[in-house]
Amino acid sequence: MSQLMLFFGALIVSWLVFACLMNIVKTTLSTALTLAALIMLLQVGFGIDLPMILDTMLTLPRILLDFLSQILGG
Repeated sequence: MSQLMLFFGALIVSWLVFACLMNIVKTTLSTALTLAALIMLLQVGFGIDLPMILDTMLTLPRILLDFLSQILGG
């Protein structure tokens, strides 16, 4: 009897782990496809290429600090 309970317990835990992993994979794929579509839109629609995006992302903290200092500094 305890073997059967152990089997069903392991089956339930395995199903929960599998469902959790599937949700993670689905979310990851959805995010990746959204980012790919956004980058494609920026490239085709506005002529912004990937190196320009990456350069802006790397300088974003400095840009934000300059913006905040202008607002708070008056």
